[in-house]
Amino acid sequence: MSVTSDTRAPLRRPDRFFIDGEWAAPSSGAMIDVIEPATEELFFQVAEAREADISAAVAAARKAFDTGPWPRMSHEERAGYLRAIAAAIGRRAEDASQIWPRESGILYAAARAGIGGIPKTYEFYADLATDYPFETPREPVAGGKFGLLVREAVGVVGAIIPWNAPMALIAHKLAPALLAGCTVVLKCSPEAPGAGYLMAEIAEEVGLPAGVLNVVTADREVSELLVRDPRVDKIAFTGSTAAGRRIASLCGERIARFTLELGGKSAAVILDDMDLGRAAEVLSSAECRLTGQVCASLTRIVVTRKRHDELVEALSSTFSQVQVGDPFDESTQMGPLAMRRQRDRVEGYIAKGIEEGAVLATGGGRPKHLDRGFFVEPTVFANVDNSSTIAREEIFGPVLTVIPAEDEEDAVAIANDTIYGLNASVFTNDVDRARHVARQLRSGTVGHNAFRMELSMGFGGFKQSGIGREGGREGLLPYLETKTVILEDVPTDYRTK
Repeated sequence: MSVTSDTRAPLRRPDRFFIDGEWAAPSSGAMIDVIEPATEELFFQVAEAREADISAAVAAARKAFDTGPWPRMSHEERAGYLRAIAAAIGRRAEDASQIWPRESGILYAAARAGIGGIPKTYEFYADLATDYPFETPREPVAGGKFGLLVREAVGVVGAIIPWNAPMALIAHKLAPALLAGCTVVLKCSPEAPGAGYLMAEIAEEVGLPAGVLNVVTADREVSELLVRDPRVDKIAFTGSTAAGRRIASLCGERIARFTLELGGKSAAVILDDMDLGRAAEVLSSAECRLTGQVCASLTRIVVTRKRHDELVEALSSTFSQVQVGDPFDESTQMGPLAMRRQRDRVEGYIAKGIEEGAVLATGGGRPKHLDRGFFVEPTVFANVDNSSTIAREEIFGPVLTVIPAEDEEDAVAIANDTIYGLNASVFTNDVDRARHVARQLRSGTVGHNAFRMELSMGFGGFKQSGIGREGGREGLLPYLETKTVILEDVPTDYRTK
């Protein structure tokens, strides 16, 4: 059974950019084709930013921060806009849910569930307006009578968004930035710009002051101009580790602030008391999420050698039964990859795994019942060496690698033997044992018997999986600078506190 799919993008002005509170004509006639991954057909076209467009967006954000009303409002006043944005997203939830599957391949049902939770992010940061310590009195010890530790907006933010979950990733950058008093240039992915345009329309609807949010779409070469621009105080980036290294180096040249949420090669450590059938069901189901195009995916499955074959059999059974197809069909359990080059990438890694001696237990090809679309079969490799390419590099597709370990200590060592450290999970029936192993894993998040991403507490990575955190109270800190103020007397408004 299929649900309704709107074949038109529900956007008013994708041929323009949203700059300084207006729909600005692009500096050139260049357009980007957005291709629907399930059909390989054109979904819509969007204007492609050039150097002049990026510069205009930055200029608008700079002016809005330096001389506009936004940073000079109280946190409570800005929180009012965040609540209005949350309500507007709720009203546009169906539009966002139609766009996401047709840009990135996520299931429509999953898109609806995911979009439904996004207003809560804006509401969460709005709530912080009243209880976050933006100004804290401190007693100075080196002179002066009264001290204040003040947390102020970092300034102009360049937010660079990937294609896999843009609406959510925008929220976890835009909401804290706006509460802090920052202004933002939002740079959308060429493959999935729809969420950015929706947010521009919402900014216009709620009356966000001119220049506070500016939205453009550009490829990597032009996007680098945003990173280099000295008028931009901070870059907030989600994407590949390779791109993150480049951004960090460019920001380092001018000491710009940055946060990076990067790639992963996350391990699931299966301890010997865990039921393997249950573990296989959990892991297979989790890897269907966005067809494995999730940075935190648990793709390295580490299990003791004596249980390796049994787990491979269980994974092969559950994963091979996943129904692959149309994201708008209610019977579908996994949709397509987001684009042709992504399917080519995944197929290349599958070929590399076979070439390097891993055992292909199931999958590895294209679904035979689908003659178009960027689909790939759910794939499991067995007897994978942790030094092999498919165990070391992020595939970003539905490919699980099962790695044998000698014992628990060896399993933890294998899990940590990676340049990444974004996510992990421990599978055991003993909660104390799970906590013990979790504390040994070098990872920003560690789940128990499940795939977990808990953005309400803060999400980010160790090692080359990133710098900084997004979500929760931790996610506000990167948009603030700390200032120390020493006064000769107690200010009037503190004398009664």
